[in-house]
This record gives sequence, C-alpha cells and structure tokens, in this order.
Amino acid sequence: MKFKSVVPVVAAGFALGLGVVACGGEDEPEGNATATATQAASTEDQAAQNADVKIAFSAPAADHGWLKALSDNAKAKAKELGLDMTVNDSATTSAEQADQIETLIQEKPDVLVVLPNEGEPLTPVAQKAMDQGIQVINIDREFSNASAYHTIIGGDNYGIGVQAGNFFADQLQCKGNVVEIQGVAGISVTEQRSQGFADQLKKRCNDGIKIVAKQPADFVPDKGLSVMENILQGQKQIDAVYTHDDDMGEGVASAIENAGRADEMWMTGAGGSKAVMERIKEGGLWKATFLYNPAMSADAVYLASLLGQKKGLPGFAAPEIPSRITLAATTVTQENVDQYMNLGF
Repeated sequence: MKFKSVVPVVAAGFALGLGVVACGGEDEPEGNATATATQAASTEDQAAQNADVKIAFSAPAADHGWLKALSDNAKAKAKELGLDMTVNDSATTSAEQADQIETLIQEKPDVLVVLPNEGEPLTPVAQKAMDQGIQVINIDREFSNASAYHTIIGGDNYGIGVQAGNFFADQLQCKGNVVEIQGVAGISVTEQRSQGFADQLKKRCNDGIKIVAKQPADFVPDKGLSVMENILQGQKQIDAVYTHDDDMGEGVASAIENAGRADEMWMTGAGGSKAVMERIKEGGLWKATFLYNPAMSADAVYLASLLGQKKGLPGFAAPEIPSRITLAATTVTQENVDQYMNLGF
C-alpha cells in the first residue's frame, strides 16, 4: 500500500500528545494574518519536500484495538504529510514480519518505521537496515540492541506499572490478593509493565498485597478469557486483577462475569479503548485503565519525514533527532474518564 501526494494538504507539528491549535476570528490583527499566510506557504514547502522522502512502515496484523489504531494513525499522518509510504501490517508472527521487512529493505526506503511483534527476534533485520544506511524508527516494543534503531518512540511502560501499583495500593489499602494477566511473554512492554507494578507494590505495601497468580495472555481477548477461567478455578480469594491490555482485559472480564464473581473483585486495563472507558464510566467491575496514546505512530511517521530530509526537530538547538522519546503514562478512572474519552480507540 502506498500513499502518494497529489495536492499538499497540511504539514504536521511534532505533537507527542501535546498538540496545540490556535484559532483567530474575523477580527484577526493584520500581523496574525501575515503570520498565517507565511505558515501556509511553509506548509506547502514542507509537503513538497516530503514528497521526495520514501518511508516504509511495518507493524503486526490487527483488525481492532490498540494495534489497529496505531496502524491507522501512521497511515493518516503519511497522507496528511504527502509522504510516499509503503505499508505492511499483515504479519501474524515475528518470522513473517522479519520476511516482510526484508522485502521492504530491498525497496531501499530512506527510513523504516517498525512496531515489532517482538523486539528481540526482529532486531537482526532492523540492524540490517541500519547497516545499509536505512534509518530505523522503533515504536514501543524495543529492539534488543540500540544500534538497530536511530530513534525509539514509546510509552512509559514501566510508568504504567508504577501507576497501576499506586492505584492498587490506594484502593486495597495495601492488603489483598491480586492476579496479573500479562501481555506477550518476553517483550519489553510486558516486562516493564510487570516490573513497575511489582516494584511499586513492594515500595508502597511491602508484602501486604500478594500477586497470587501471574500469566501471559498475549494481548488477545480469547486467551484472556481462557487464562482467567483457569485462574478463577484455582484461586478462591481474589480482590483485584491487573491486566496489561484493555482488549485482552475484556476477555478477562467475561471470565469473571461468567463465573458469577464480579462482586468479589475489581479490575484494571491498559491502552485506553473506548469500550473499556465506557465501562469505567458506568462503574462496577472496571475501575481504571492506564494509557499512552497510540498516536505515537503518527509522531514516528513525522520523525521519519524529518530523518528522510536530514533535519532535526524544529525549535531544538541540537541538529539530531533524540535517540529516545518516551510518552508519559496516564491513569484514567471514573473521576477523570471524560477528559480522555476522545483519545480512546
């Protein structure tokens, strides 16, 4: 799939979740009108320059949820910027994604943007791209070697675990049994969300809160359902459940509800799906989710457009784009969910 510019539309600013829009009325001062005209001319220049930048984008297959939102945001940003971007987001395994990236490398893009299915297995092919002079932007799931990317942009997954640990410590008053349903075993996202949670519980509660069961469910709702069904059979006293993903968490919630145990416990997710935020707003089983915006993929595409033109971040004195950009985690509860509903996917 390719996105090619015919008529320049809009040039992007580097948002990172902090976008600001200024609007003027009919009585706009002459100075502001001049600035607007200058900005419009700059926009067309930027889009024209982007048309010469060749980008490739790779992500795992997804037809819903956070992964789909990430791919959709990347494609939308490429279209907005007038970029020539080849997209491959159909791989269902790390081996398949590696093969697809090999094909993308043969097309000699200026920049390769990758959300890996798993960081470590895809590090060699990312390193190959870098070694051939193709700049790589790594999204969220980190490659195992820093030389395999120019820049990584991701959420604060350890921070999600820390915020979850604080929430559980407060809600349970440092006493109780907790179940943790993890994402894909071994990837950086899972390890960091789990470590941040364990560290903060230990810091806040010592051994007052016990993680009585912990198992990966691969960010998949059906597996979340089956994993939680098994845990419910083995654990008679569960006070709360920490899940690493909202979509997977919906499967976990179904297991709890099907077992007739929704009144015994509460749960949290991560990611920020609209469906889960609606459940949080209603009250009941779902108490919170922890999120960073999947719009990071749009930011990654914008970074790629700059790298392809050998430019740094506008307004930064340093000529190089930073090697690491981390998006802060946010706790969403019934009290503040309305503020974040527009970020849901």
